[in-house]
This record gives sequence, structure tokens and C-alpha cells, in this order.
Amino acid sequence: MPNSEHIVSGFDRDLEGIQAKIMRMGGMVEEAIAKSAEALESRDADLALAVRKADKAIDALEVQVNEDAARIIALRAPTASDLRTVLSVFRVSANLERIGDYAKNIAKRSQSVIELPQVPGTTASLKRMARQVELMLKDVLDAYIQHDADLAEDVRQRDLEIDQMYSALFREYLTHMMEDPRHITTCMHLHFMAKNIERMGDHVTSVAEQVIYLVTGELPDEDRPKEDKTPYVQGA
Repeated sequence: MPNSEHIVSGFDRDLEGIQAKIMRMGGMVEEAIAKSAEALESRDADLALAVRKADKAIDALEVQVNEDAARIIALRAPTASDLRTVLSVFRVSANLERIGDYAKNIAKRSQSVIELPQVPGTTASLKRMARQVELMLKDVLDAYIQHDADLAEDVRQRDLEIDQMYSALFREYLTHMMEDPRHITTCMHLHFMAKNIERMGDHVTSVAEQVIYLVTGELPDEDRPKEDKTPYVQGA
């Protein structure tokens, strides 16, 4: 029979490999968030296009991660906490892939907004909101690797700030549209972008909840704090 210590060592190596891919995927998503917001603020159509193209690599990496996780389950037959660790990979990678999709959506809309008249101050506010989500993502990936439930809970609570920023931007865009009808098209695009960023925050929060489950074996009891009271609109 195979030596049990050898099996454990093999499982650990497999797990380290898959978590390294998760971190690489997370880094690519962080970059996509930052570059999509930068493309909007700097009105850089080439950068926006680069973000859209780079999303294919994020999608491909998610497929690799899921295949690796399925292989570990089939070959290593992990139990208890080890199985929980492997199953978390599917959920974390899925959330990262969705965040990447939202960054791609922002880049796509940026290419349209670039052709429209600017609305003073609006793109800078959107970039600040994106930056906060990017920082949340960085922290939740650290929490995932370090098995830090406290840091994950801190990230989870910070989603309220993102909701508040979105609500403020929603009101700001409405004001611009009412004051000058020429801004309606631009502000509608910006609103969809802001909603995409708000949804990014929700997916980061879902990763945080998975980290808490991974460490404690239980999902958080309390509903996450939510501030957004505006009607849900899915950006595309």
C-alpha cells in the first residue's frame, strides 16, 4: 500500500499548486479592475480594449483551476477539512471570474463613453470606488491564503462602504441628467459601470464568506450589511 505520509505530501503539493493559480488569477483580476477604471478616467480606448482581451486569460485560468480541483478530489479523495479546502477553490475561482467579467464590462462601456462629452468629476469618483474594491480583493486573497477569518470578516463589513459609494454616485448621475439632458447618455453608461463595481464588491464579499467557512466550518450567521436601496439593474 502507498505510504500515507507520501499521500499527504502529494495532496499538499497539489493544493499548493492550485492555490498558486488562484492567487495568479486574483492578481489578473486586480489588474483588470485597475486598468478598466484607468481607461475610463484617461479616455484610453486602447487600454480598454486590452482589458477586454485579457479577460480570456482569466476565463482560461478558471477552467484550469476547476480541472485541477476535480482531479484532486478524484485522485486524493480528501476528507473533512481537506475536502472543504478543495471545494472552496470552485467557489473562489467562480467569484473571481465574475469580477473579471464586470471589469471587462466596464472597459466595454468605457469605449462608448470616450466618444461622449465628459461630465465633470464623475469618472474620478468611479475610479475611487473601483480602487476600494480592488483593495478589498487584495485583502480577501491574503485572508484566503493565510486562513485569516478575522481579515475576511473585515472585508465583508467593508462592502457597506461600496454600497454607500454606489448610492451616492447614483444620486449624482441623476442630478447631472436632470440639470443637463445632454449628459443623459453618458450618465446612463456611468451608472451601469458603478453598478458593475458594486456587484464586484458583492463577489469579493462572497469570497470572504467562503474564507470564513473554510476556517471555521460555518458560514457567517448575520446577513451582510447592505446599503444599496436603488432598483437592481444588471450592467452588460
